[in-house]
Amino acid sequence: MSLIGQSATVVGAGVAGLAVARALALHGAQVTVLEKADAIREVGAGLQISPNGACVLRALGLQAALDAASIRAEAVQLIDGPTGETVTRLDLARLRPGQGYHFLHRADLIALLLSAAQEAGVTLRLLSRVESVVLSGPRPVVVLDGGERIETPLLIGADGLHSQIRAALNGPGTPFFTRQVAWRAVLPCEPGAAPVAEVHMGPGRHLVSYPLRAGALRNIVAVEERAKWAEESWTLRDDPMDLRLAFAGFSPRVRAWLDRVEDPWLWGLFRHRLAETWVRPMGQGGVAILGDAAHPTLPFLAQGASMGLEDAWVLADSLARHDTPAGALAAYQAARRPRTARIVAAANANARAYHLSGLPRLIGHAGLRLFGRLSPGAMLARFDWLYGHDVTQSTP
Repeated sequence: MSLIGQSATVVGAGVAGLAVARALALHGAQVTVLEKADAIREVGAGLQISPNGACVLRALGLQAALDAASIRAEAVQLIDGPTGETVTRLDLARLRPGQGYHFLHRADLIALLLSAAQEAGVTLRLLSRVESVVLSGPRPVVVLDGGERIETPLLIGADGLHSQIRAALNGPGTPFFTRQVAWRAVLPCEPGAAPVAEVHMGPGRHLVSYPLRAGALRNIVAVEERAKWAEESWTLRDDPMDLRLAFAGFSPRVRAWLDRVEDPWLWGLFRHRLAETWVRPMGQGGVAILGDAAHPTLPFLAQGASMGLEDAWVLADSLARHDTPAGALAAYQAARRPRTARIVAAANANARAYHLSGLPRLIGHAGLRLFGRLSPGAMLARFDWLYGHDVTQSTP
């Protein structure tokens, strides 16, 4: 169907929301993004964009902006946390030349997507908190705090883990605590840091780190298994001593980083089911969800942002290609749900592999060392289905 002049309302100005807004606007839609905050700001943190996400940014005309805002990753290095010894190293530049693995600050990605969306004609409405979603009439309706009702032909939920639009489509969900918590921190980086993602693995815990902003900053994400519940929030602070104690048995390199962390963020890792229903056709439009609203995932495969970018492209492309909203929305869910389910499962498996202890840990690390020496390309090839997939070359 033609999107020229079609009105669309996106709830949420995160990665997925801003990306789908630009994608729809480039197809001619009149897009409004509703954001509950009073400004577009992001808690300081890094993220990774793998080739499957980078190809979407390229197709959206944002390759130059991505290159300017990011560091090209050279390698992933798996490290024994307590000893600091390298278990194996995957040389991305050599084994996957030409593919884009990027490190960048979340705030920088949001800024470039916001600028790109507005350049394409997208309207951003701040202080627009959605109070409720009504899907019982001929068109979707969102009701804002204060009572304003917005009726829209096409409603897109990019409203994150606690999505009201997901709940309107699927009913309330009950996430469960994985007995894991994660700390996030950004600190000044040591001079000359290599553009490498380091994964320091230990019994019941691991820590990932890589440089940001041309090497000026270092991103830290540290995960610990624990019985004590922590809130599922991106805005909870923690005592840095708790973080240091959790990794007191790790190498001097890791401990030196954590000694400089002053005010870490902490959040509990909860597992949410993939949404069963992602879409609902309504009249000449309908409702769809994407990103964390559709498929929340644990942060053990660094795919949150890239999955949202893939969703954004496929949803906009489906709406532009198909003759009817019903056909477009059905094609979008059929294309995205199986792939995201596989990615979520792979992230869950990584968590277990990183946290081995005892004999399984010794056997696992020995196998990684041997495999890494004999066939490093084969180790990366295990994830060709993930990193080698280009949604911009597929037809949903």
